[in-house]
Amino acid sequence: MSDDAMVARIKPARRETTSWERLKANRNWLGFWFMVPAMAFLILFLAYPLILGVWLSFTDARIGRPGVFVGIENYEWLAGDTNFWLVVFNTLFYTLVASVVKFAVGLYLALLLNERMPFKAMIRAVVLIPFIVPTVLSAIAFWWIYDSQFSIVSWSLRNLGLIEGNINFLGDTWNARWSVIFANVWRGIPFIAITLLAGLQTVSPSLYEAATIDGANSWQRFRYITYPLLTPIIAVVMTFSVLFTFTDFQLIWVLTRGGPVNATHLMATLSYQRAILGGNLGEGAAISTAMIPFLFAAIMISWFGLQRRKWQQGEDN
Repeated sequence: MSDDAMVARIKPARRETTSWERLKANRNWLGFWFMVPAMAFLILFLAYPLILGVWLSFTDARIGRPGVFVGIENYEWLAGDTNFWLVVFNTLFYTLVASVVKFAVGLYLALLLNERMPFKAMIRAVVLIPFIVPTVLSAIAFWWIYDSQFSIVSWSLRNLGLIEGNINFLGDTWNARWSVIFANVWRGIPFIAITLLAGLQTVSPSLYEAATIDGANSWQRFRYITYPLLTPIIAVVMTFSVLFTFTDFQLIWVLTRGGPVNATHLMATLSYQRAILGGNLGEGAAISTAMIPFLFAAIMISWFGLQRRKWQQGEDN
């Protein structure tokens, strides 16, 4: 017998690895299986309701009746509905004004809290209170503040001699719009302030020291150091702020239920009113689906804004 034959006879045949062994050796596959529960959760509670809502928008479904496919009939009905376009205006106005004010005040508050001051930790905790209080409780508190007869604001202004009668906060169209915007701003500022404050903590103090030595003033330090380094965080936090504001429901529904005369109705509250209270699921789903392009646009603006910031890859703008 030859030497090669002897070696082949002595050496055991190589056993093929099983799928499970290959899985354990492949980190990518292992990571995929760890992600499966999260994927299943997202598909069950996000993707499926979204797809079902889009499908219902193309049907004449009502509560207790599945409905049949009617094409774009619901959207054609909404296109000719003046109340719907008023609600679109309300939603865009509410989102734009509230988001801008929340960003401006939140950024100022973050810069203030980033400075050295006594009791800074306690102040940070107090700033979070409006955000951690349940939305419904906040809305009820503002409902009392805006009460047409017993408003603390009207009472204070009357005693100061600034007004003669009570202010009709929630009974006048524009007063109601500004009132709900103020309530949303009060509730949303802490989220922006604390998030931006976390971003400010990552900026190296040596950059400010070098800029100060070079003669830069406060505005120049903010313009050329703070703002560029905060841009990614600003983009993310403002995207979430716009999404949360655009889809706001609880605050509006508890305060005004869309009144007076639809002046504070948002697309989310109108969808609930038409679908659940009115029983027309197809029309309510169409209103909800009409929100998707606006939300997608907000996300894309943020994403493209980040992509154009070439300095993040070490390049010049």
